[in-house]
Amino acid sequence: MTEESCAPAREPLPPKAAEGPYARCVLCLEPTEYAESVKGVVLCPVCEWQEAQRNACSG
Repeated sequence: MTEESCAPAREPLPPKAAEGPYARCVLCLEPTEYAESVKGVVLCPVCEWQEAQRNACSG
């Protein structure tokens, strides 16, 4: 029997930046842990956690 996750597969996160400038979160505009040059949607640690909670299985 194989286990399957009910959560959709996420794209891999970009590497965290050692120093700024940092990208802004697309939801709350707080600084993220990612470099400003990162393409795509980036979230701050709080919004990442909240998004993971929304996408988690509700079993």
